[in-house]
Amino acid sequence: MEEQIIEILKNEFKGQTIDEINKKLNYKSLEDINKLQEVLDKMTIDGILHKSKKRDYILMQNTKSLKCGTLRVNRSGNGFVNISDGPDVFIKSEHLNGAINNDFVEIDFSTYKGNENAFVIKVLKRNLDNLVGEIIKVKNKLIFKADDEKLDLIIKLTKESSRQLVEGHKVLVKVIRGLGKKEYLGEVVKIIGHKNDPGVDIISIALRHGIETKFNEAVINELKTIPNKVLEEEKIGRKDLTNELIFTIDGDDTKDIDDAISVERNNENYILGVHIADVSHYVLMGTALYDAAYLRGTSSYLADTVIPMIPHQLSNGICSLNPDVERLTISCVMTINPSGKVIDYSIFPSIIKSKKQMTYKNVNKILEENIIPEGYEKYAENLKLMQELASILRAEKESRGYIDFGLDEAKIIQDENGKAIDVVKRDRGIGENLIEDFMIAANETIATHIANMDLPFIYRVHDIPNTEKIEDFKNLIKQMGYQLQTNLNKITPLTMQSILKELKDKKEFSILSDMLLRSMKKAIYSPNNIGHFGLASTNYTHFTSPIRRFPDLTVHRLLRTYLFEKRLDMETINYNQKYLVDVAENSSEREVEAAEAERDVLAMKMAEYMESHVGEEYIGIISGVTNFGLFIQLDNLIEGLVHISTLDGYYEYIPELLSLISENKRYRIGDTVKVKVINASKENSAIDFEIVGDNNGDKK
Repeated sequence: MEEQIIEILKNEFKGQTIDEINKKLNYKSLEDINKLQEVLDKMTIDGILHKSKKRDYILMQNTKSLKCGTLRVNRSGNGFVNISDGPDVFIKSEHLNGAINNDFVEIDFSTYKGNENAFVIKVLKRNLDNLVGEIIKVKNKLIFKADDEKLDLIIKLTKESSRQLVEGHKVLVKVIRGLGKKEYLGEVVKIIGHKNDPGVDIISIALRHGIETKFNEAVINELKTIPNKVLEEEKIGRKDLTNELIFTIDGDDTKDIDDAISVERNNENYILGVHIADVSHYVLMGTALYDAAYLRGTSSYLADTVIPMIPHQLSNGICSLNPDVERLTISCVMTINPSGKVIDYSIFPSIIKSKKQMTYKNVNKILEENIIPEGYEKYAENLKLMQELASILRAEKESRGYIDFGLDEAKIIQDENGKAIDVVKRDRGIGENLIEDFMIAANETIATHIANMDLPFIYRVHDIPNTEKIEDFKNLIKQMGYQLQTNLNKITPLTMQSILKELKDKKEFSILSDMLLRSMKKAIYSPNNIGHFGLASTNYTHFTSPIRRFPDLTVHRLLRTYLFEKRLDMETINYNQKYLVDVAENSSEREVEAAEAERDVLAMKMAEYMESHVGEEYIGIISGVTNFGLFIQLDNLIEGLVHISTLDGYYEYIPELLSLISENKRYRIGDTVKVKVINASKENSAIDFEIVGDNNGDKK
């Protein structure tokens, strides 16, 4: 019924009543009309439809200034709404209309300009299923205090569920019902552990984002039926590649290895093999394992804690492409010409035996320093051939507009008790880029093959940016004293690439490239192939990480269905057409939650690290300017707040200039300052700085 309603309303740009909608559906019975009302209500709550005060319905996408998304409230009480088809929208605290952190809201930004005047119309959904907090004692009474300090609610716990609680317990709470305007009754569904126990801090954040940390009994029982080595009967119908020179390249501590590579020359052409763990052979539809993987959607990498999509017995065992053991794979072998074009390819089920588990660190020594670590001697020439091919592939991508934002990532170093003892930038060298180039080539080849067959599929898509957002970015750059030469009349991947090249040598490049990325829409999963703007790719999917991502597992299942088993009957095609809508939506949602959890863990661990550095001084760059202060980013990517109240004199926030300005001083994005750490709180994931030097980092 949902699809029929969307079809009816897709060309309507004014509200339609339920009677007007039903005239086209022609439902007669009271039962059908009640069902129609239920579906309309659900579509409204899901943000597909807007319902006016007159009870008219219109597709949200057909409104001029309405959007839906999840609200994230910051420390100042202001919020940002994450919308699926564009950059985050800023909402002032006075415009939240009773909405709280994590609410799914409908917003109006008809007067939205320069981070001003967008406001919440209504709260569509309030997600109170995964409340995590600490049991604290107040006046000899144990009460629940949510970890999310922005959650402006009172949660009372049932007596039955709170009997075993002690002060300091971290717990997962599910709300049962409302007791008042902002008061709810909840029950403890899990005691996570004591707040001081190693790992409890990270698990608490995972649970808050709906990331289940343990597998149920049905999954555990199914694991007992899965062999720990490849059986002879499993090799039937597979191409034997066990004698080929195939190996893996991953991080030092990677345990879940799902991609292996091979390269050789064939006259002037290159033969690139990308061999991916055949997880779909073990994780079958209709099993508890499959259902658990669907619900997780992705593995979550939180500091040095991995919460896997499939159990470690599979992800680190029979599915992991460990060296010197046979493993089942799906291979995409491509013939690539000297211009970087794939001129031939084959996709087939295979069996491999990886010759070596290489690390990025050692591969980069060979390719960047010409130093060959022990044990790599017989692979050095093959790696250099791979580097040669990777540089050709990257040049081809760049020629069509591939956008490399070059964003740095932070890595948390922890001690044996899980305490953050350092924060460093992640290294990214030739080896990391090489693997990325090879995986993109395979993903594009797989997607192009199925797109040409015109069969239901799941794509990784990235829509064209909003022209106005890019214009806003250009104006901001102008205010900072830079004049972009790039013509913005037509936004293409080459346009964005040109902007980045112009900014490359600017001292604020890391901040500016991040801002440009935020002005673009987000990549999502979809059965509707609109292409991938950021990669300048017409056809793109995720095929290369089925251990870690459910869409990749789905792609493998579809390849088996369409190519290996050749099941192309209408029943199969119709089923996939409907099912892939759910897979894409759920996978996109779970990806967002995993990314949010990763950011929350990063912020918490950075604050934990800085707790032991209060009073110390650092040079940083202003990475954000708001009406309540300045965000300062240090060289190791730690970010903290300079509250406006700590600045000397009266400062006014000028949003169009992204600046705080007083009579004789101006702070803006990209300025370098010297700061002192005045406070850090792991509990609140907060770091506070004060400025102790001017824009050159000199003392006041």
